[in-house]
Amino acid sequence: MKKGKEIRPHIGIFGRRNSGKSSLINAMAGQEVSIVSDVAGTTTDPVSKNMEIGGLGAVVLIDTAGIDDEGMLGEKRIARSREVIKTIDLAILLITENNLGDFEFGLIEEFNKLDVPYFIVNNKSDLQTVSAELIAKTETELQTIVIDFSALNKAGIEPLVKQMRSFLPETAWKPGTLVGDLISYGDTVLLITPIDIEAPEGRLILPQVQVIRDVLDHDGVVAICKEREVDSYFKRMQPKPKLVITDSQVFLKADASIPQEIPLTSFSIVLARQKGDFQHYIKGTPKIAELKDGDRILILESCSHHVSCDDIGRVKIPRWLSNFTGKKLDYDVVAGLNQVPRYIHDYALVVQCGGCMITRRQLVNRLKPAIDAGIPVTNYGMAIAYIHGIYDRAIKPFLNTAGEKTDYL
Repeated sequence: MKKGKEIRPHIGIFGRRNSGKSSLINAMAGQEVSIVSDVAGTTTDPVSKNMEIGGLGAVVLIDTAGIDDEGMLGEKRIARSREVIKTIDLAILLITENNLGDFEFGLIEEFNKLDVPYFIVNNKSDLQTVSAELIAKTETELQTIVIDFSALNKAGIEPLVKQMRSFLPETAWKPGTLVGDLISYGDTVLLITPIDIEAPEGRLILPQVQVIRDVLDHDGVVAICKEREVDSYFKRMQPKPKLVITDSQVFLKADASIPQEIPLTSFSIVLARQKGDFQHYIKGTPKIAELKDGDRILILESCSHHVSCDDIGRVKIPRWLSNFTGKKLDYDVVAGLNQVPRYIHDYALVVQCGGCMITRRQLVNRLKPAIDAGIPVTNYGMAIAYIHGIYDRAIKPFLNTAGEKTDYL
């Protein structure tokens, strides 16, 4: 299986206290990267370990607290461990002595609910190997497998890696293309990248870098300029670009400068199609026009960053939404993968950033509670395009590609 660019599959290790989760991680790493102790509950919070595993490549293994932890503090630790399920591409469920009980079935229910692939490892197989009965039960009733492993003598590492490779979905390694299906060999893609107070010193932001790499991977040509140089570019350069991608903050300037026959979209919308729930974004974005006085908006950032005085998510989008609707709206902003502060039903709209810093599964599961509750969801770029009256143009490049269907246009 080929490892995608800049993608590390996230694998969660779950099980009861003293089932050997930390020992398994150490065995795979070939060194002590997790604290191991005979004292139950040594691992108290989820801990991520970036590592290279022979035969698998670069992955992130997440060590979690025991699912049988006790007391009020233990309940909080279990809750933190369960939150990890929303962020992973694969779960490994550790048991010992063929003991598959209510604790494990509770986790399995969560795996299935969030569509997370998993398999079971009977650890400490040097003491007791997996029984034929459990193998049959696992295959017929749970539709997965159980294998033996011994962290003590490292027996079973090769079969374990083989199963990890088998169960990991392809999207964990390599997400879909950003724009590769929109261009052909030698086509030019023009990127409009403002250099303002939010631009990092001496470098481009990650979505811009990701688009550049994706265009080059698909044998295209990249041209880059600031918004002030767009008019000059079109006077001097030939051939005209096949596609133009702009920072959402200068959408209006780009729309005015780019000839209508040339497809135009934004970095955020490109990411929305690759990582987000694009069809729900398309359905949810026009709901902006239906917002009412007193509605509360949830704005989801995928990372923690320095907040400027004119921050796109915390300042500009709220201002634009309020001005566009003419309504008195309330806003909550949640950074990273932190907990949402209210019940999801308290919100009339969810606005998600592009998600360049998280995996597609993390982003999709981030939006799932709102989608399940019937709450409209949109994306930074799509919301900005809608507010500025250029939504149709901004999403049009993606509506003719394979698998993209909508009733909006």
